[in-house]
Amino acid sequence: MSLTATQDPKAQPLREADGKRQGATMMRVDVKNLDELVDMGVVQLTRGKIISKTDMDAYPGTFPVYSSAKENDGKFGEYGRFMFDEELITWSVDGGGRLFHRPHHKFSVTNVGGVLRILDNSVLDYKYLYYALSLRHSETAFDWVKKAHPSIIRTLYRDIPVAPLPEQRRIVALLDEVFAGIATAKANAERNLQNARALFESQLDSFFIQRSEGWIENKLGDVTTKIGSGATPRGGEESYKAEGISLIRSLNVHDLGFRYARLACLDSTQASELANVEVRVRDVLLNITGASVARCCIVPIDVVPARVNQHVSIIRPIDVELHPEFLHFLLISKTYKDRLLQTGEEGGSTRQAITKAQIQNFSVWYPGIPEEQMTIVHRLKNMLVESQHLALLYERKLAALEELRKSLLQRAFSGDL
Repeated sequence: MSLTATQDPKAQPLREADGKRQGATMMRVDVKNLDELVDMGVVQLTRGKIISKTDMDAYPGTFPVYSSAKENDGKFGEYGRFMFDEELITWSVDGGGRLFHRPHHKFSVTNVGGVLRILDNSVLDYKYLYYALSLRHSETAFDWVKKAHPSIIRTLYRDIPVAPLPEQRRIVALLDEVFAGIATAKANAERNLQNARALFESQLDSFFIQRSEGWIENKLGDVTTKIGSGATPRGGEESYKAEGISLIRSLNVHDLGFRYARLACLDSTQASELANVEVRVRDVLLNITGASVARCCIVPIDVVPARVNQHVSIIRPIDVELHPEFLHFLLISKTYKDRLLQTGEEGGSTRQAITKAQIQNFSVWYPGIPEEQMTIVHRLKNMLVESQHLALLYERKLAALEELRKSLLQRAFSGDL
């Protein structure tokens, strides 16, 4: 199968697949939608299959299993069996639609991963198509609601330039070379970002591992005036308002600061139903269920009035006994977070829920003199500011490298590379 091309007098010379020279002009490549390429029989879109933990345990091995994981190039684990022994393009259906070029090797793909196979290698090069689709993916917003199903991407990914194979391979060679340099720079920036965060976490933990003279121990229930979680208003998420009284959910609670994104709102009637879990400025919030269990933050002034749902607990310490900011730093330290996660569990396995009683009975150490607590708080705040400044620099560098990558893809598929 072949695709036709027309002359473009403004473009530079290229060679056709048969090696014949085109003179002083360049062929303008065909532009196809992914849907058309599927209908023409050039590519095929499928999904992987369910592979359970039981399957992998029953057949141990070293063949990689790819899923919707965001890390490690989507690798989920290893298996003694394999589905594919060929070059393919895969993508994450459930995890944002990210694409992966899979060189020829033996591997499997789970049911939350998509599989693209090129049926006519005289038309398309795998790596070229991977780069072209990666550009289209960067222009599309997928999430856990809008998923990258094969039926979705085949109509969504449009305007794919299909150049002659020699030109495809020339573009791939150029992109491979420059992207290798970008990958090295990103790896260095990511390592520095992790080091900046790890340094603060280490410094933070040191304050609560080595307790000084004059520290005292108490259960949280003895030094708080309130511990309790809320509920979801009748009607569920569909009943949330665009504005009104804030409803704080677990996604808003992060260890190093309150997250305002997707902050839900209630009307006065809904809020009155949750009046017993009205938060105050400087309350400590603790996630008590789900994947983010034990994340913790302080309520900022611009969020109140507010309520919490059933996944978040309010902890209101007696200020003259235990300062809220000191308690926040204490609870996000590795020493105390690990203890909190292991509360009530035999063998120390990680919990996915923390009860009110467990919070009340949770023991904490702190300086008996409030001024000493504030001295520690000020030192930790300064360290946090320095850490966040470094992290911001590295995050900006990573964002700039990603923009450079996207810009190069755009140039490559607009004929400017």
